[in-house]
Amino acid sequence: MANRRNTSARATDFAAKRPWRLVPGQPEVRQTVGAVYHCLQLSLRLTTNFFTIEGKTLYYQRMDTKTKELLEHVERDGINAGFVSRLAKTMGLSRQTVSARLRKMVDDDLVVATGTGAGRRYWLKTTIKRRWTFDLKDLSEDIVFRETVAPLIADLPDNVRSIWHYGMTEMVNNAIDHSEGTSLVVDFWRNALNCGMVISDDGEGIFHRIQRLMGLYDAREAILELAKGKLTTDPTRHSGEGVFFTSRVFDHFLIRSRDLLLAHDDGQDDVLSERPKFQSNGTLVDMSIANDSPRTTKEVFDRFAAPDEFSFAKTIVPVRLARHEGETLVSRSQAKRLVLRFERFKIVILDFSGVTEIGQAFADEVFRVFATAHPDVELIPTHASPAVIDMIQRARSG
Repeated sequence: MANRRNTSARATDFAAKRPWRLVPGQPEVRQTVGAVYHCLQLSLRLTTNFFTIEGKTLYYQRMDTKTKELLEHVERDGINAGFVSRLAKTMGLSRQTVSARLRKMVDDDLVVATGTGAGRRYWLKTTIKRRWTFDLKDLSEDIVFRETVAPLIADLPDNVRSIWHYGMTEMVNNAIDHSEGTSLVVDFWRNALNCGMVISDDGEGIFHRIQRLMGLYDAREAILELAKGKLTTDPTRHSGEGVFFTSRVFDHFLIRSRDLLLAHDDGQDDVLSERPKFQSNGTLVDMSIANDSPRTTKEVFDRFAAPDEFSFAKTIVPVRLARHEGETLVSRSQAKRLVLRFERFKIVILDFSGVTEIGQAFADEVFRVFATAHPDVELIPTHASPAVIDMIQRARSG
């Protein structure tokens, strides 16, 4: 009975800290887990380390360090043969101990296992997997979030829920206002460590729409413009910040338009690729983040604000996106493509990762011609090779 009373107390405390809203116009519920079950039709069972939604076991932010560490190893290496032996060596434990812990996670529906012996493989179990389809006409992004994903992440830390609210509503709103499509599909999944979402529409495709409306030569140039930020085809209703900041608040962000794909992973270089075999109409956005991520939207917004300001005044531009496949950055036309709209920022950090050399005309157009015409814009090169640095210095001194 004591254990039952303690669990009930924890459940009441948990519910009291979570403002639940059902649908527009209905009041918030701040009572017990039983009330949440009644109003949201969710089955919640709170224990020391996990609870369930719709019968699915979900670990939340109080997960102990050892459990999290083991799950992270499963996520990185579990599908490879010999995993248990490697993990035992890494953690300084016996194979028997590691196997026992993994069996417990399988029993708890956190991990899936197949095979036997050294060939036994593990991966994180998808505890929640949902799909919703919407008509884009008269759709409201806030209601979409509130009635679909919000209840499934209600246990996560405030900062992570805020990121999901921001990112999902921004991407759904983009589809509503810009896609010129008719339908929207939202796929959501969750496991013990992460949540992820794919949002897709049947419209024109974001890169190709930008290409058409801006009169760009190639749809890949639209990717460069998106990477800069402050790009919108409808300035009366949008600031052009949604895709830029959404790509940076998540651990993983991928956006595909027909056969072109741009991926931004936290701490990694942006990756542009072509996937003609997977070409489809419309835009697809894929994003995910750790359930216990310490990141906040404010932290990301502040990173791109000028000192002592609160506006979006700083950007980081991957210079390699200014070149088409097989090109070297040597011409003034390439440079003009790169510096397009730089004047909207106060600080532009030019990331030369993946660029080993640049031509004299390219460097002169960026670091002398543009810099002279826009003295209020600070150009800061980073990750530049010795050859690139030498060319920049020559341009600046010329």
